[in-house]
Amino acid sequence: MCDLEKFEKKIKVKFKNKDLLRQSLVHRSYLNEHKDFELDHNERLEFLGDAVLELVTTEFLYNKFSNPEGELTNFRAALVNRKMLARISEELGLEEYLLMSKGESKDTGRARQYIIANALEAVIGAIYIDQGYKKSAKFISENFLVKMDNVLSDKLYQDPKSKFQEVAQEIVSVTPVYKVIKEWGPDHDKHFLIGVFLAEEKVAEGEGISKQAAQRNAAENGLEIKGWE
Repeated sequence: MCDLEKFEKKIKVKFKNKDLLRQSLVHRSYLNEHKDFELDHNERLEFLGDAVLELVTTEFLYNKFSNPEGELTNFRAALVNRKMLARISEELGLEEYLLMSKGESKDTGRARQYIIANALEAVIGAIYIDQGYKKSAKFISENFLVKMDNVLSDKLYQDPKSKFQEVAQEIVSVTPVYKVIKEWGPDHDKHFLIGVFLAEEKVAEGEGISKQAAQRNAAENGLEIKGWE
């Protein structure tokens, strides 16, 4: 594994427990090829980091803007969605330190983007455990909340479902339909895979911890696939 001191300098966090940072960068697939690896994969840290990121972002938006709930929700989605996570991960050089299987390493598509985005959430979870709320909020502020001006100027907050429906009706005269393809996990940690369809054509899929989040991701992927962005 690469020297994590460089990565610590990049994220401006010096960990007390280095194993927390190491674990945040371990994808499940890596353990399939390295059975004797001493740490677990990063999914539990990702689960925690996702919640911390959402709370810090929500608190920031609540204090900064007086907009109604629906608009604040769209602002938040633009700040913490998969694309933004992947973009910030690239800025931090996170992928260089990520441990995954040889097969996953060769993938350059959306699956890789999900892995990288999830790893950044895991890093946030690791910072939270190692350094507490204040330090994790500082990290989120310096890397995510600074993007707010860009979100507003480029109108990245537009709801992808609304945009996909509007463009689909305009171009192909079809209203999108969302269908659950798969759901898994216990009630307190459900995951959904949802497809967005134009008539019989399945345009894209999206994954999320709620049906709404999965639909949003499916619409976002659909806009990208169709070139309607």
